[in-house]
Amino acid sequence: MIRRPPRSTLFPYTTLFRSRELLRAIRKAGEYLDDGELVCIFPEGEITRTGTLLPFRRGVERIVKGRDTSIVPVYLDRVWGSIFSRAGGRFFTKIPKQIPYPVTVSFGMPLPSDASAAEVRTAVQELSSAGWELRKPDRRPLHHSFVRMARRCPFAMAFADPVKRRMSRLQALVGAIALALKLRSQWATQTRVGILLPPSVGAALVNLAASLSARASVNLNYTMGRAGMTSAAGQANLKTIVTSREFLARAKLELPEGVEPLWIEDLVAGIGWMRKFLAMAIALFAPSRWIEYVCSQGRRVAMDDIVTIIFSSGSTGDPKGVLLSHFNIDSNVEGLAQVLGVRKDDRVLGILPLFHSFGYMSLWFAGNQGAGMAFLPNPLDAVAVGECVQRYRLTILIATPTFLQFYLRRCTPGQFGSLRLVLAGAEKLSERIANAFENRFGVRPLEGYGSTECSPVISAGVPDFRAAGFYQPGNRRGTVGQPLPGISVRIVDRETQEPLPRGTPGLLLVRGPNVMQGYLGKDELTAQVVQDGWYHTGDIATMDEDGFIKIVDRLSRFSKIGGEMVPHGKVEDVLQEAAGADVQVFAVTAVPDEKKGERLAVLYTIDKEKIPGVLDKLAASGLPNLYIPRLDHFVQVDQLPVLGTGKLDLRTMKRVALNALEVTT
Repeated sequence: MIRRPPRSTLFPYTTLFRSRELLRAIRKAGEYLDDGELVCIFPEGEITRTGTLLPFRRGVERIVKGRDTSIVPVYLDRVWGSIFSRAGGRFFTKIPKQIPYPVTVSFGMPLPSDASAAEVRTAVQELSSAGWELRKPDRRPLHHSFVRMARRCPFAMAFADPVKRRMSRLQALVGAIALALKLRSQWATQTRVGILLPPSVGAALVNLAASLSARASVNLNYTMGRAGMTSAAGQANLKTIVTSREFLARAKLELPEGVEPLWIEDLVAGIGWMRKFLAMAIALFAPSRWIEYVCSQGRRVAMDDIVTIIFSSGSTGDPKGVLLSHFNIDSNVEGLAQVLGVRKDDRVLGILPLFHSFGYMSLWFAGNQGAGMAFLPNPLDAVAVGECVQRYRLTILIATPTFLQFYLRRCTPGQFGSLRLVLAGAEKLSERIANAFENRFGVRPLEGYGSTECSPVISAGVPDFRAAGFYQPGNRRGTVGQPLPGISVRIVDRETQEPLPRGTPGLLLVRGPNVMQGYLGKDELTAQVVQDGWYHTGDIATMDEDGFIKIVDRLSRFSKIGGEMVPHGKVEDVLQEAAGADVQVFAVTAVPDEKKGERLAVLYTIDKEKIPGVLDKLAASGLPNLYIPRLDHFVQVDQLPVLGTGKLDLRTMKRVALNALEVTT
């Protein structure tokens, strides 16, 4: 009788067999190269399940080692979603989005035989942005995708808010068309239209109506005050603004100067049954181009046309109008959907205002990918957030770390029981907040990274893939994930602009179809930040060999003290750790210093008596002396200044520190 060995002893034999097969394949590939043959390999070693470019195996290095040959990088685009991909968790048994299914093959410049696997991966990654640009002729404006999705799933939930509890996709399309028809006379002479509304069903429908009408929407940042909104309206040459009397009264806002208000309450009340019937007929039967033609009075929308102008929040300077096209937003939506893996039952919490680039993109992400979206006007109302997530069984939460801190305090684990994905961005997600959120709600927030100028998502951590015999990492702690499909990144020296080795901190550059068309009326500034197609983010980052990005700090959040660059974010992290705080209680800025150029100042919200102890721990942490603020440069505040987007308000921080320390600039 032959006894079968224990199961645990079978794995070494299997591994050995696979290793032998791999070595045999490597030798055979080398022989083909020696014979002058063309050898094609897939250095990832397996088909991606996460939708991202996987790490490259070192087999490519072994094949070409010692041989006088070239490595030609190749990028296959639009393969994801075909029957041969693992999109949706299935292989070969799914229906492709279109037939015939297009695939693009992009070839790069040859690399030398001594190129590392990481260098080859970088070359392939940079080809992806060129591949995605070739998608443009086959793509359609954003509202076309919304029309198609509304007809495919007419009764599925599209939007909801505290006033309009639930609106189906067909109702949303009819409402947007009816609003567009109602606004045709008021918008007749305008190419850009102003919108001043909180996150709500009404705001979503007005933005859809603007896109259907071939006009660029300008969602005004109401947290900037009247002066900031007036500046934005003037730069965009706005003549009208769609807004709400109730919203202005509750938020205690004044309208910007020089514009005519169009009250949404009056617009909705003025839509009669004839216009509703016409809108319903158009929504049900008219082709997308006809809908666009009727709503826009004959204008035709192209992918390069501007769909929105997002004014920056002005955390470090005056607001700038960022011009984003249909293709900018569309490529970002498609890339994010590829890595997040949108499901039929997914629903998104819409708490980010539509003047926030992520909030605006999320509107089209949900609308064009078949996910419902529930809006709330106040992201800091944690009680309402918890109730909303529970009522609508929301599965995706997109928020800032600042907002997550509020939910940690007030929301119950049961309320967040339906969440499967939490994506945090706009500011750094600390390990403490991530751990606390995971411990309380059972789902770990993944960190994303972006910029308004990039539509806005550049990279994102996504769920790992695990199965028998497979592990594909989608995120890595301490990083902001990998670049979205179609986006290329480089880490370069700040002075020479030369690419740096993996793991070396440097200036982060981004290229791809998501990069903005430019700044409104600021061609010189556009030329400064976008050079040869690469957008200069102003952030200092590192990237490992597998393509995961770690943001070290913003270049604007460094102080030059005694000739050395001191990162504010690093000091904040150590202060938080020293205080043992789960939420952010410190914010570091800088004030002028006659001897050393600058010196650190710290705003804090904890008890004053704890500061000496925190400083002692800071001194014992091993930080250089230049990184340690003086005790008399700690400024107590009731709360840290935050913008409406959830980011720290850097300008207000500096002003508070200057006033408290009585420093003159």
